[in-house]
Amino acid sequence: MVLFSQSLIFSNGNTWKVMRRFTLSTLRDFGMGKRTIEDRILEECKNLVKSFKAHKGEPFENTTIIFAAVANIIVSIVMGHRFEYNDPKLHRLMSIITENITIVGSPMVFLYNAFPSLVRWLPGSHRKIIPQKEELHTFIRETFTNQKEQLDVNDQRTFTDVFLIRQKEEKPNPEIYFSDENLTSLITDLFAAGMDTTFATLRWALLLMMKYPEIQKKVQKEIEKVLGSGEPRVIHRKEMPYTDAVIHEIQRFGNIVPLSIAHATTQDVTFRGFFIPKGTQVIPLLYSVLQDKEHFEKPDEFYPQHFLDKEGNFVKNEAFLPFSAGKRSCAGETLAKMELFLFFTTLLQNFTFQAPPGAKLDITGAVGFTTPPLKHEICAIPRN
Repeated sequence: MVLFSQSLIFSNGNTWKVMRRFTLSTLRDFGMGKRTIEDRILEECKNLVKSFKAHKGEPFENTTIIFAAVANIIVSIVMGHRFEYNDPKLHRLMSIITENITIVGSPMVFLYNAFPSLVRWLPGSHRKIIPQKEELHTFIRETFTNQKEQLDVNDQRTFTDVFLIRQKEEKPNPEIYFSDENLTSLITDLFAAGMDTTFATLRWALLLMMKYPEIQKKVQKEIEKVLGSGEPRVIHRKEMPYTDAVIHEIQRFGNIVPLSIAHATTQDVTFRGFFIPKGTQVIPLLYSVLQDKEHFEKPDEFYPQHFLDKEGNFVKNEAFLPFSAGKRSCAGETLAKMELFLFFTTLLQNFTFQAPPGAKLDITGAVGFTTPPLKHEICAIPRN
């Protein structure tokens, strides 16, 4: 995209290669896919359950609470601690990120990226994106990356610490990838991509459980059978095929990221009769894959059986690509899968979700680069 050029999501070339390699290795070092990060997520699950219980079954809007819980996982990796759910900094972060993502997904921004020299002169949301991005970067610098004075080379506790150490090591190199600007962009990407998608998926999960109570009951029955009152762990996923299928179907039906990020052809390609020269920028439409009638029996319906065989065993589907594919697939896929399973099973273990009396459930997605559900209230009824 014209509006973004650095760090991980929208960069290319050597900058993208170096930043992606660094991000993957550092996230693994801090426990992505391991027991250490699993423990952090489960601790946040307890805080989320406590927050839900405080509403005592009465209707409430869940956007801020779920955002805070998911954001705290990234915050713990970046900063080494968590925010309380009512912290003004966390609320400001949510406000900036959600507004940015809405603007980036607007029609005027797509037109601007296609015809910048023409559309730049027109009024519209594309005029807000640069000031919004600068505001977000200023917030990120002030909140998450301004810690050089406290840096201890022998005690690297956070993602930011590791980056700043590499910055010192790479300083003599004329090709400086580990710049302050790239650090700010990288932290921004971790929040915008690694957090917003999981946050949106969990909101879809609770909405769809309210919409389809019979599916919610089946998930809870499996939780009772496998976990009882015990703590969920990632290892339980294989024992819970129905729950796993429901989570996959939530991601497919919710269509969280309908457009993948830009790719480029590495050689001349002819696709469906169209010649695409080497180096052409291509934006895959993930929505078309997730709605493919050849791979999903009822693509327009919420149907967990898309991921189950006749015996009730979980089955993979090659058209399930919510994290995209190839070298530019989501760097945080492992973390996201772990979060979705642990948050979802913990919430369904502790609550039955219902719509407020008289409320009509709208399963239309909001407009933006990602598509969360429209704002709605929920009732979280504690389970015995």
